[in-house]
Amino acid sequence: MIIDSFKLFKYQIMRFFRYIFLTLPLFLISCSNNTEQSIDSPDGKIKLVFEIVDGELKYNVKKNSQQIVNQSSLGLILQDNLNLGKEVKLKNFEVDEFNETWTPLYGEFSKIKNHYKSLTLELNKGDVDFKITFRVYNDGVAFKYNVPKQKSIKNYNIIDEFTEFNLSSDDTAWWIPAFSYRRYEFLYAESKIDKISKKYFSENVEDISYDTLGIDAAHTPLTIKKNNGYLISIHEANLEDYSSMTLAPKGNGSLEVELYPWSDGITKVKLDSQIVSPWRYIQIADNSSELLMSNIILNLNDDPDPDEDYSWVKPGKYMGVWWEMIGTNESTWFQSKYHAANNKKVMSYLDFASKHNFDGLLVEGWNKGWYSEWCCSGEGIPFSFTETFDDFDIELLSNYGLKKDIRLVGHHETGGQIQNYENQMEDAFKMYNKYGIKNIKTGYVNDVSKNIKVYNEDGSVSKEWHHGQYMINHFQKVIDNAAKYNLMIKTHEPIKDTGLRRKYPNFISREGAKGQEFNGFSSNGVNHATDLPFTRLLSGPMDYTPGIFQLNNFRYTEPGSGVIDKNAIVPSTIAKELGLYVVYYSPMQMAADLPEHYMKHPEAFEFIKKVPVDWDSKVVLNSSISEYVTIARKDKNSDNWYIGGITDEIERNFDLKLDFLEIGETYDLLIYKDRKTTHWKENPMEYEIEKIRLKINESSKLPIFLAPGGGFAVEAIKL
Repeated sequence: MIIDSFKLFKYQIMRFFRYIFLTLPLFLISCSNNTEQSIDSPDGKIKLVFEIVDGELKYNVKKNSQQIVNQSSLGLILQDNLNLGKEVKLKNFEVDEFNETWTPLYGEFSKIKNHYKSLTLELNKGDVDFKITFRVYNDGVAFKYNVPKQKSIKNYNIIDEFTEFNLSSDDTAWWIPAFSYRRYEFLYAESKIDKISKKYFSENVEDISYDTLGIDAAHTPLTIKKNNGYLISIHEANLEDYSSMTLAPKGNGSLEVELYPWSDGITKVKLDSQIVSPWRYIQIADNSSELLMSNIILNLNDDPDPDEDYSWVKPGKYMGVWWEMIGTNESTWFQSKYHAANNKKVMSYLDFASKHNFDGLLVEGWNKGWYSEWCCSGEGIPFSFTETFDDFDIELLSNYGLKKDIRLVGHHETGGQIQNYENQMEDAFKMYNKYGIKNIKTGYVNDVSKNIKVYNEDGSVSKEWHHGQYMINHFQKVIDNAAKYNLMIKTHEPIKDTGLRRKYPNFISREGAKGQEFNGFSSNGVNHATDLPFTRLLSGPMDYTPGIFQLNNFRYTEPGSGVIDKNAIVPSTIAKELGLYVVYYSPMQMAADLPEHYMKHPEAFEFIKKVPVDWDSKVVLNSSISEYVTIARKDKNSDNWYIGGITDEIERNFDLKLDFLEIGETYDLLIYKDRKTTHWKENPMEYEIEKIRLKINESSKLPIFLAPGGGFAVEAIKL
């Protein structure tokens, strides 16, 4: 009894002090007009300051006492002109700290540390309550809005979000234009922040003046080099049931969030009962190599539902009946004398891919709806996703592949006709499930601005943006339905990656930038490849489709012509194509070229076959934004390491420190590299392979040469 009384006394004391702790902020707030609150990152280097100035919400960010974001506004405007950014009061706040290490199902790291300090602000405007939550990590700052369901709000639709990022006019950005016709498939512009505009892009990168709508803005992730030397990337995480964020320049180094509107041009987000925004985050790095090491986007997403089993999601490598249409131009997607997706040809691909231990074979042009004029306006014959062309027997080919331990990779090109796809989705997924197909490549080629047609019940037709809430909800619908049938999705022409692969692991990869395909029928230029790691790839894995070996004299003027287009080149080298498998992360990697082109270079092809797609850890050995980068990755399932490096049009010589390997251990290094005579334009297919054995010590280095537009790859096998 004495013990029970003591426990009761102790419990009451603890409750008393907890009450004092929780109510003290309210007391302090009520006794002072000072609403400034601040939190530091766990390592104390980054400082976030929030304050209310004359009823307006403001924040700023510093690192090591240097300004990253100047004082900037926060807020939302709801449909009934409810401005949740002005005449606001602070009711309460809570400071907390969270520290865990979690295990992703697949990825660049086998373990990820999630350590942050948080500041949750309870705010009110009159009788409306809402919250803003900040998190401060060692590598950045994030925040989101939360407006719970309440009687005082009748309409939760968002008309505007006026989140600001006030930077400096001297800061330099690497960007692609928003509110334009081709989604994210552009080369990157480099300019001062205030220069972000369609006019600047058209004059300096690519003419887009003939098909743009709306304001001047940049897509995210937006990479910026500040005038004080820091590098930042502004992006969003956990984008669900919302509109995607772009950043509009407002002058004097200021950027403001601009959401894609619905077809009415006014409403940005339609919601029924509450608002939970995506996270807006600012990744902060001392240098370009540090920029590539962040996991903040995954840490801002949730784990999968504990009741869902995703053990069936498996990374892998695949080949495809694809490059001979989009690249070499010797075959067609549609039925013709040169139709590629026929039984005989697909079987030959299956034979080759199985022999070389690939997991899957993509086949495009198998289904009814393909015809010569199908691309790219969202018009034309709707695709069927269950009916095959007569020369493609899906049951025969699936069984043929399964006997050889390889599966077909499905393909659903929608042409941007969303309702047509959604009406057939369930049956299409059931069919793929029946034939043992585990992966689907989806496509949304509709190259016209604001041209996703929605046929309404009243007979009217509205046109939505590819990046608006309608399409974000569609992409989620695909992922959710695919999971019911244990199907993995890699999307081309997607919505940008915001880290949802953590919660939905079957959203395994996506395109979302100008990929290799553009080198097939036009050109990305030699320097685009070194832009991508510091821009698009900051958000997540990319299905770039590397591995082209026939880099010139590969494209026919038309199917059956026998005439080679001498102007067509892939601006790369074979060694660089190998290096891309390490530099560009994707858990589903493609060997994109034709079997006969790989057989011209069987030793180089061996690297593609051996390089893993699931990793334990990575190290950035060197980098300079948009110029060069070298990355080393450790295989999750062995003690072996793989190194890849790429450069822009300038040749380089590196002495790579090998201290990431185990000191005192011996490794066989198989090195695939450019020759001194290699050049991306003049002599792209020259390379050499060198094998050396090294016992690693603290001073071990590997000298390596990269030709103009070239690269290298290394397999380091621990003995």
